[in-house]
Amino acid sequence: MSKKGKIDNVVRHNDFTGGMVPDFACNFIGSTGEKELDEQIMKMAGTISGVSDPCLLAEMMTTAIGMARGATNEGDFKMANRALKEMKLSSEVFEAYRDRRKVALFGSARTKPEEKEYQTAVEFSRRMKDLDFMTITGAGPGIMAAGNEGATREHSFGLNITLPFEASANEFILGDPKLIDYNYFFTRKLAFVKEAYAAVGMPGGVGTMDEVFEALTLIQTGKVTVYPIVCLDAPGGTYWKAWDQFVREHLFRLGMISESDFSLYIVTDSIDVAVEEITKFYEVFHSYRYVGDKLVIRLLRKLTEEAVKKLGEDFQDIIKSGTVEQTVALVEEQNEEDLKDLPRIVLRHKRRNFGRLREFINAINDSETVS
Repeated sequence: MSKKGKIDNVVRHNDFTGGMVPDFACNFIGSTGEKELDEQIMKMAGTISGVSDPCLLAEMMTTAIGMARGATNEGDFKMANRALKEMKLSSEVFEAYRDRRKVALFGSARTKPEEKEYQTAVEFSRRMKDLDFMTITGAGPGIMAAGNEGATREHSFGLNITLPFEASANEFILGDPKLIDYNYFFTRKLAFVKEAYAAVGMPGGVGTMDEVFEALTLIQTGKVTVYPIVCLDAPGGTYWKAWDQFVREHLFRLGMISESDFSLYIVTDSIDVAVEEITKFYEVFHSYRYVGDKLVIRLLRKLTEEAVKKLGEDFQDIIKSGTVEQTVALVEEQNEEDLKDLPRIVLRHKRRNFGRLREFINAINDSETVS
């Protein structure tokens, strides 16, 4: 890597399968109820240029026809259409920046520029820009504006939600091609979670709580791949300390979460600590995906044999059977050309307790590597 945020010729596409290998079989398409129409759809999908998975396209077409003909009312049909269009636009905007890591920044729209929380957000985003990370904000005022200001227009995105009481995006992202307008919160949150390599929550209201808990929930349940979550206060601030106390006293004490879930986030009032938490996560670790019950973790540098052995000994509790092995790309990964040369470690993962998986990744980054 040329910088900590830049990934030379290595692209990662996030999804909501938690890193599962996509299924390219055609036996899931379903039917419109008319054999001739099914054949026409499959034929059309197969002849459209630039389509990597015609079976999936055929399924989407079949689903749309089913919605149009079925019990779906007009309002729901319009909602599905608009949601799909918003997802399409998101993918098109982010596609040109697949070689850049990005940080999602959440926080209050009501924070004023003279407040220390605003200034902290500006400085944090500026620090991440200097490390070649881009910043994704909600494009509004307050902390969102601070994030775009610190990252600068060139290095930031704005995911703007259409609301009756906010006229437009903040001045630091307004008019930029990386500003995306959303009608639905759920498509906007999808983009935040899917495109980010880390999430940082600053003090905020209900929306901030929603976004931080959304990221934690999706990672805790394995719906998205693990990445750093930082709850960042201004120096001396206690907003996230009080939140963390609530989580510990009312969620953990009552047995509603596991102790290892605390490894999924950190609370700090130090920009240095926040930056280090994110950059260190990607020092050796690159990404992961599942191939059957095998967890394949791609690395930027090969580990020593002793380090691999120690991982297997220290994390036996998350291994279904066997131990940790270091290998090259598996046959099933050959569709990811940009990642084929990265070294791998492979284990049969139990697919639960993702706080321990985060600890496993931390251990990888602390391991000795082969230069």
